[in-house]
Amino acid sequence: SAHAPRLPLSGGLPDDAFIHDGQLTKRDIRAITLARLAPAPGELLWDVGAGSGSIGIEWMRAHPACGAIAIEAHEMRQGFIERNRDALGVPALQLVAGRAPAALQGLPAPHAVFIGGGVSEPGVLDTCWASLRNGGRLVANAVTLQGEAALVAWREQHGGTLTRIALAQAQPLGGFDTWRQALPITLLEATKPADASPDNRSADS
Repeated sequence: SAHAPRLPLSGGLPDDAFIHDGQLTKRDIRAITLARLAPAPGELLWDVGAGSGSIGIEWMRAHPACGAIAIEAHEMRQGFIERNRDALGVPALQLVAGRAPAALQGLPAPHAVFIGGGVSEPGVLDTCWASLRNGGRLVANAVTLQGEAALVAWREQHGGTLTRIALAQAQPLGGFDTWRQALPITLLEATKPADASPDNRSADS
């Protein structure tokens, strides 16, 4: 219909395309994050601490052969993920109810991992990296000082790039407009070597 929202195939759907409680990777950050994750046909993404499921959903919308597993511990957000995946045309998105790293045990090895929540939880980054297929991409976003510190420390050991993203939107202030700064995001991106040793690889990869 004329009033149906326009949902482009490029990453970065409008935030209001998703049902959420604020735990959502916002549109511009999401577009940048998806570009770094670089979805390709036939590849599997783990969306860890998935919130409303926006990254996994947009990954799957990139190509019909893309697969994604959303891992989310919060019960209400699990419901958001189920409603969003159906409304946005990717009902095959798999939902794992639980908290990383424990909830990651036994899942098929991913080609890419996004950690949107829980980077400072002990074991999350290391478990994701160990499970990632050789040549795979890991992207993690942090908004807190503790999360950023975890990304900095992890990069000291494993390498990768850090990017700080600071966005502002024009919003009213009295009869004028001013810039409202969003909380800055620290983005870690790392690619696992194609010839990583078996010690760094999960048994089922």
